[in-house]
Amino acid sequence: MGVDYYKLLQVEKSATEDELKKAYRKLAMKWHPDKNPTNKKEAETKFKQISEAYEVLSDPQKRAIYDQYGEEGLKGQMPPPDAGGPGGATYFQTGDGPNVFRFNPRNANDIFAEIFGFSSPMGGGMGGGGAGGGMRGGRSFGGMFGDDMFSSFGEGRPMSHGPRKASPLERKLPCSLEELYKGTTKKMKISREIADASGRTMPVEEILTIEVKPGWKKGTKITFPEKGNEHPNEIPADLVFIIDEKPHSTFTRDGNDLVMTERISLAEALAGYTLQVTTLDGRTLTIPINTVIHPNYEEIIPREGMPIPKDPSKKGNLRVKFNIKFPTRLTSEQKAGIKKLLGP
Repeated sequence: MGVDYYKLLQVEKSATEDELKKAYRKLAMKWHPDKNPTNKKEAETKFKQISEAYEVLSDPQKRAIYDQYGEEGLKGQMPPPDAGGPGGATYFQTGDGPNVFRFNPRNANDIFAEIFGFSSPMGGGMGGGGAGGGMRGGRSFGGMFGDDMFSSFGEGRPMSHGPRKASPLERKLPCSLEELYKGTTKKMKISREIADASGRTMPVEEILTIEVKPGWKKGTKITFPEKGNEHPNEIPADLVFIIDEKPHSTFTRDGNDLVMTERISLAEALAGYTLQVTTLDGRTLTIPINTVIHPNYEEIIPREGMPIPKDPSKKGNLRVKFNIKFPTRLTSEQKAGIKKLLGP
């Protein structure tokens, strides 16, 4: 039967696809010429045999021919069980004779790169010779792996160059302070290009729903993965909406606190003032202030600020500052009255 591919890969004849791949990974890492500089010729031969064995046994058509006719049947000395097969095998007529199967083993390095996602476990070239010549485009992973590289990454998840991902597309999402206070649902219509199986693109429109949570701050990002335009050999960009805060006529925001400035007269600052505030959810607060309101005075109303995003039942504070309107001039009588009331 010639070479025993099952023995080469150290698997049973009933081996599944996953078992074959696992066996190949282990042996290919062990016998890769870059990992065997002292016995490179032997390693190149072994590496080539392991790759050929994996190529045959992982292909149902080739495996069926090998199981029935052995290596000789694969290499053209026996007819295949049936005609017509996948790439890597060529069928042709020779005069009036039977269909002949020709098995042309692929380059061992190509198989390694396909399974592992890179061409060399050590980052160097293989050099010329038995395993099919120099390595192609090796990435450097020097000294990173033991006998089994998947101890680092987990079995069955080979690293891969793959298509590159397009840069994220960022768009501002303006929200009023009321919307950020109560939470809201925004629906955004987007237009994008999508590609069919043949690579042709066509425009589509989609409605994206964004649930704005109570207390979200300016700069909060909402990401819709891969909602950019589709292009060949490129992963579509993520679409990122960034919360922006519209200016409010009464309040400004300081973290989780709300801040407002109330304009009052000097008489109100000295004699007492009743503050009335309409909150962002429409309630009216009435707050009597019986102390003297000096220019740096600040009235703090607990738990009337913005909801805290992690726990919207809790809120920051409302801080009220005062702009005291001083009179531009006083009459003689007013001056005398003030001196009498406030003087020593």
